[in-house]
Amino acid sequence: MEVSVIKIGNSKGIRLSKTMIDKYNIKDSVNLILEEDQIIIKPLSKSRKGWEKAFREMAEAGDDRLLIDDVFEDENLEEWK
Repeated sequence: MEVSVIKIGNSKGIRLSKTMIDKYNIKDSVNLILEEDQIIIKPLSKSRKGWEKAFREMAEAGDDRLLIDDVFEDENLEEWK
């Protein structure tokens, strides 16, 4: 798709159509990826989307225990005072 580069203050930018914004669920910010000879524009997604539900399900299933002790037997806690 060909789009025009337009002047925006001292910078330049491109306009995205409402159809494109809606289709790709673009909100206030996007992730701009520079790769060799191309620029990729990706919608930002909530990085921890769904974690709250997953943690709740883990707790209900009893699968939220520590895999590694948070305090080791030989740890000297005095140095942190």
